[in-house]
Amino acid sequence: MSKAMLMTAQTNIRSAAKRLNYDEKVIEALLEAEAEHIFEIELNDKNYPAYRIQHNSKLGPYKGGIRFHPGVNIDEVRALATLMSFKTAAVGLPLGGGKGGIAVDPRELSPEDVETLARRYARHLAPHIGSGKDIPAPDVNTNAKIIDWMVDEYEKTVGKADKGSFTGKSMVNGGSEGRPAATGRGGVITLVEYLKARGLIDKPLTVALQGFGNVGYYFAEVLKKYPNIKIVAVSNSKYTWVQPEGIDIKKTTMDTDATPRPEQLTDLQTVTPAPATDIIGVKADILVLAALEDALTEANAGKVQASIVVELANGPVTSAAESILEKKNIITLPDIIANAGGVIVSCLEWQQNLVSESWTEEKVNKMLAELLEKAANGMITRADEAKITLRQAAFELALERLV
Repeated sequence: MSKAMLMTAQTNIRSAAKRLNYDEKVIEALLEAEAEHIFEIELNDKNYPAYRIQHNSKLGPYKGGIRFHPGVNIDEVRALATLMSFKTAAVGLPLGGGKGGIAVDPRELSPEDVETLARRYARHLAPHIGSGKDIPAPDVNTNAKIIDWMVDEYEKTVGKADKGSFTGKSMVNGGSEGRPAATGRGGVITLVEYLKARGLIDKPLTVALQGFGNVGYYFAEVLKKYPNIKIVAVSNSKYTWVQPEGIDIKKTTMDTDATPRPEQLTDLQTVTPAPATDIIGVKADILVLAALEDALTEANAGKVQASIVVELANGPVTSAAESILEKKNIITLPDIIANAGGVIVSCLEWQQNLVSESWTEEKVNKMLAELLEKAANGMITRADEAKITLRQAAFELALERLV
């Protein structure tokens, strides 16, 4: 499916560039990555394909996550690197776009093997990354601990300290307050700005939430500030749970502070789960896509009953699906703005590292809100004035900064 995501990203760029009357040479340059690092990492007599795509550095160092997933391939990494260039430009960050990954299922490895893999990846890429060149971060199946290993290996390899070389680090190693919740929080900020612009912010609204990992959980947590907007359905990779009275994601059968699974939520104890795919057709005002790419395709987009779709995952709506949504007058809040909270706080972490400071969570959240509110309102204004979709508006704003 990652080839579909790459084609979708390139289609969006081409159509925005044509509306802005950019010629074919400019378009081709925007689609082409500036550098591609394709290699293999040997571990226990097995070779794992590994990638780092450095797409565009016009606005600053390359920026983008590293994922450990068996589905990682060159098309997926190219697509995500391209989207990251447009995301950082759309929200006005002094960063470019990149992405990386290893085609591996980390659950099949011991913790020691995961560490070895992470360190070998960082060592191989050490000449090409750093706080002024390329700043990787965690993504699917990677976390602060893995990033800390990579920073340590990178610094050993280059022979100097460079805490700004990676973001998403642990707090003791130069990480930022507010980072775990940033993507989910950013999704709420974007949605709220759209609802304000349309006079809907105080209306009773319902939400169906696809994906209940870190991003989906924090989206639901931050959304509690708006009691008139209630979550009535959640799904994970296996099931969908629907509770029309609303789901309190804090009421749980666990005693721990860890992110609960849907089956541990008190409000869902008596709900019989349906198949995971049912979340797409749940009757709700807002459908939030917080799982993986290509969640909405030509095959299932016709089932959407929501009037607003929020892209909290990267590339969750294909071009064919978007055409179906447009015909049904369903509004999409595009990923390059709606899920930019993570990269915004990553940028703030990098800026803290460069001046050896550590900011409070309150300060980080305030700066995140200011940047994202400005970007969301710029997109909405552009869409209204030019009578184009929000996605077209976001890509046009990004293009004007990149060209």
